[in-house]
Formats: sequence, structure tokens, C-alpha cells
Amino acid sequence: MKSALRILATLIVILTSTLKLDAQPKDKAMAQEVFYRRVSVDGLSIFYREAGPKDAPTILLLHGLPSSSRMFQPLLTRLADNYHLVAPDYPGFGHSDWPEPNRFDYTFDHIASVMDGFTQALGLSHYTLYMQDYGGPVGFRMALAHPERVQALIVQDAVAHNEGLGANWATRRAFWEDRPAHEEALRKNLLSLATTKTRHIGDDAKTELYDPDLWTHEYAFLNAPGQAQIQSDLFYDYRTNVAAYPKWQSWLRKAQPKLLVLWGKHDLSFDLGEPERYRRDVPHANIYVLDAGHFALDTKADEIAALVREFMKTQ
Repeated sequence: MKSALRILATLIVILTSTLKLDAQPKDKAMAQEVFYRRVSVDGLSIFYREAGPKDAPTILLLHGLPSSSRMFQPLLTRLADNYHLVAPDYPGFGHSDWPEPNRFDYTFDHIASVMDGFTQALGLSHYTLYMQDYGGPVGFRMALAHPERVQALIVQDAVAHNEGLGANWATRRAFWEDRPAHEEALRKNLLSLATTKTRHIGDDAKTELYDPDLWTHEYAFLNAPGQAQIQSDLFYDYRTNVAAYPKWQSWLRKAQPKLLVLWGKHDLSFDLGEPERYRRDVPHANIYVLDAGHFALDTKADEIAALVREFMKTQ
């Protein structure tokens, strides 16, 4: 009888443990489920990725060139247990509409306006802005227009100081001065396969860590019909960002937002001294230079997720 009871007790323990193990992955999977959605903004279909509970603190993730919300997929699957993450594609990027340039002004002012409409369409009244590359010009415009909505800033390889633009910007500055004379050189400098690959790897010798699909897919995107004109138009407008840098810096110094700066030390797109320039504006900023490239999530998703999670605890 005692032996039978011991066997029964053992079976109950095993069954209970099995149920717990079964439940944990399911709960985790549900928390990290990513949804792929669309919303209409100013007559445009805007694609976005969304994960996490909607009543949790929101992180609005703004992507760079020539990527899309896809670059944030690693964060969506790592942080959605505690945070509401929303990552849209800009007009002309990813899976959002690509209106022809004669019907849509591809400027950072216009894209920021569409992204503002996007937040209103989703009812996002307060959020932490996560800005990478082009996400900086878009996000700073949104922050200055509605500072009451921005609870904190996360900057990943996005420039807000003229000195932050590296040596390879000589061709790009010439393009701003005389577009017709330098458009062909600009497209080669900005949109070529070699440049698209270099954006990811930079000067990182550990090339085996990078999935070639990262740049081959982006290069295919850049070669889609109409893309060269869209990206050239938007990059011509980049000169307005440089002119706005002093205004952004002034806002940072006055507002002193909670700020996390993440930077890939192998990034050849921007100057490595840029993170410390943010510290001059916001002395209490949390700054981390990572062993990564321009798209640091390529190789450091776990480390970045941990840093973001720790930073968000202060919100």
C-alpha cells in the first residue's frame, strides 16, 4: 500500500512538473508574439509591427536607411513580455505605400508628419522614442513638436551634431550643394551594393557574424522601381537635418530627457565621437559603445535588449 502511494505521489509530481514546463513556453510565446498590421494615415497604407501588451509602457521604434521596421524584429521578440513595442515603416520604405515623388514630397518634415498621424491613429499618447539613423531626424521632429508625449529617448547610431557626420559625407555634402552635378555620384555612394554591405559590417573583422541576407535584401529593395528617385529625394532633404542640429541640441540641453545612447564602434557611416557629444548636451545620459556596426542589432540583439530593459525600469 505504501509502495503504491509512493508511486502515485511520484506520478503526481512528474505530471505537475510537466504541466508547468508546458505552460511556461506557451506563456512566453504568447508574450512575444509579433503582429503585422496596417493603418491608414493621410490616405497612405502604413505597415507596422506590434508586440506586447497595449497597457504596458510603449516604445516607438523608428528605423533607418535603407532598412524598415524589420530591423527591430530582434527587439520585438525579446522585450514584448514587459513592453508595448510599435515599429512602423515610413512611406517609401518596407511594406508601407510608396507614392510616386510627384504625388508625395519625400522630406523629413513630411515623413515626421505622417508618423505623428500614425501615433494618433494608434492612440499612442505617451512613448519612449527609439531612433536609429533616419529615425533621428524623424524622431527629433516629433519630439520637438510634441515634447509632452516623449517619456524618454533611445538613440542608436543617429546623429544630432554636424561633427557626427563622417568622412564619407564629402560626396553627400557636394550633392546638397549642386544636386544635378552630383546625383550620379551620390546614388553610387549611398545606394550601391558595396555601400549597403558596408553599412552593416563597417570595419568589423568578424564578418562571419553577419547574415548576407541583411544587405542583399536591402539592396534588392533599393533597386525596386521608383526607389532610386525616392531615396535621392529624401537624402537631398537631409541637408535640412544638419541645419536643424543646433535646435535639437538646444532642446536636449533644456529638456534634459532621460537618454540612452547605443553606438556600434564599427559604424563607418558616422563619427565615433558622436555618443560623447550627446553627453555634453545631456550629462546624465547612459552611453554604451558596442562591439557592433551601424545596425548594432545585427550582432548584439541580446545585449541591446538587456540595456533597453534596464533603462526602461527607470521610466
